[in-house]
Amino acid sequence: MFDIVIIGAGLAGAVLAERFAQSNKKILVIERRQHIAGNCYDEVDGNGILIHKYGPHLFHTDFVDVWEYLSNFTEWHVYHHKVRAMVDGQIVPIPFNFNTLVKVFPKNLADRMEVTLLKNYGYGQKIPILELKKSADPYLQFLAEYVYKNIFLHYTEKQWGKPPEQIEGAVTARVPIFIGRDDRYFNDRFQAVPRHGYAKLVEKILSHKNIKLMLNTNFDEVGELRGDEIYLFNQKFTGRLIYTGQLDELFSYKFGALPYRSVEMKFETVDAESYQDVATVNYPNNYDFTRITEFKKIHPAQSKRTTILKEYPQNYVKGKNDPYYPVFTDEARIAYEKYSAELKNFPQIKAVGRLAEYKYYDMDDIVKKALDVFAELKD
Repeated sequence: MFDIVIIGAGLAGAVLAERFAQSNKKILVIERRQHIAGNCYDEVDGNGILIHKYGPHLFHTDFVDVWEYLSNFTEWHVYHHKVRAMVDGQIVPIPFNFNTLVKVFPKNLADRMEVTLLKNYGYGQKIPILELKKSADPYLQFLAEYVYKNIFLHYTEKQWGKPPEQIEGAVTARVPIFIGRDDRYFNDRFQAVPRHGYAKLVEKILSHKNIKLMLNTNFDEVGELRGDEIYLFNQKFTGRLIYTGQLDELFSYKFGALPYRSVEMKFETVDAESYQDVATVNYPNNYDFTRITEFKKIHPAQSKRTTILKEYPQNYVKGKNDPYYPVFTDEARIAYEKYSAELKNFPQIKAVGRLAEYKYYDMDDIVKKALDVFAELKD
């Protein structure tokens, strides 16, 4: 009945479904949630504002092929994301840059640090804070310690539930110091959000006549692994299975559950047209939440009220909340490698995505990965 079954209707699953459908394959997409688009799902709330149900998702990329591919399914609203942080009682730009220097330090000290940063690293560079801490220059050591304590340390501890030194470098590098005055959070060539939202974008990607979609359905309700074979609707399935869910769940946690961090999302209506100057303000210190996002700043709307979101990081507990971020520990890597080895016993299955690969992906990275996987498997 189907040539390819795809578990998960997020970006990875949707892009692969569309690509194979264009190749005249019959596709079944199975999604456990009651909606498509995964964690980038959005909807218009009671205030007439387009909100991101699982936290802000800002599209940015340098991949021309990714931009051109998605542009087939949406118009874009050009949007350059800016983030501020509450530090020492004032709102300052982040990533920490030359504009931030003059806000938090006396001018002569800020000027000296600016010159030293330029001399040591060069204009336009992004320096991870943990790398800056290794500098022998006393001014840069002072700067690194200030940023580490006031912006980086407690935010990271809240986000991940552990000290920054125990977090993989690829994660900590996402919070750099920028050598320059560009206040934008991203510096990619293309920066925008889908004009009508991510859910509409994914809906259009999945609209091909060769794609059948089943929502509110777990894979184990319709399929199972028996030995080294796949059964679908109680019949042996000989096609390709693309799996974008949790790999430990697919194999019934036989090597233990992989750890994730989750986030409790608390939306609030504010009886004012505007709540803050930019879309996102981080709260590194003295707050239980990590940041506040005001969605009207991302998707402009005519409304006398505004909607904000406060994010409270927490551990992932199966059945209670959703897995957001893989927690990279030595034990987790060993367990994932066992699951990855187990997967090799099933040549029909291809694991793709943040959960299935136990890897952090930005949205453009996952679309790129899906396009690359299609190029690999299409023949």
